[in-house]
Amino acid sequence: MAVRTAFSSRADGDLRVGGDPAALEARRARLAPHPWTWLHQVHGADVVVVTRPGEHAGAAADASVTAVPGAVLAVQTADCAAVLLADAEAGVVGAAHAGWRGLAGGVLQRTVSAMHSIGARDISAVLGPCIRVGCYEFGAEELDRVVASLGEVVRGTTMWGAGGFDVAAGVRHVLGALGVRSLDEVGGCTACDPDRWFSHRARGEVERLAAVTWIEP
Repeated sequence: MAVRTAFSSRADGDLRVGGDPAALEARRARLAPHPWTWLHQVHGADVVVVTRPGEHAGAAADASVTAVPGAVLAVQTADCAAVLLADAEAGVVGAAHAGWRGLAGGVLQRTVSAMHSIGARDISAVLGPCIRVGCYEFGAEELDRVVASLGEVVRGTTMWGAGGFDVAAGVRHVLGALGVRSLDEVGGCTACDPDRWFSHRARGEVERLAAVTWIEP
């Protein structure tokens, strides 16, 4: 099975849900030319299983999985981690929106479990551009609560010496514990690179990036 993935940049335009419908549809088609399952993300851990292209578009969830060729799974971000997962041999893919709430709430565990339920066994993953720990300041009490859920691996320090949350380390830690065999990273910090990425936290931007994966028909 041929698995495709794509991560948009600022150059691809705004992929925000709720933007101009015609412009949004054209941008989606350029990035992935099949029906999209896009989500109304709520920073939770709900996962939808897509059984036909475009199914569950607009569902309130933060992850989707499918074994159906031509079904594009999409998540939108502007600092949170977009994680695309695949078992190419089994023909199963998944996409998860993983901010700190989703990570702490188990969105990656539930995505991997849902992929296993439709036949995945040997899963690999790719982490898209996200805010990095040097730019992601957290209050002490809030950071302690997240560390209690995810472990000390997510505790870090910003470039100005404040407490920081390491979302990428959290993704690595959770996927490693789940037995995901490899994790590649696109790299980059959405807060530090305004020429390439949108950032809600650093610049208050309302635009969104998209991460998509699908099985080529």
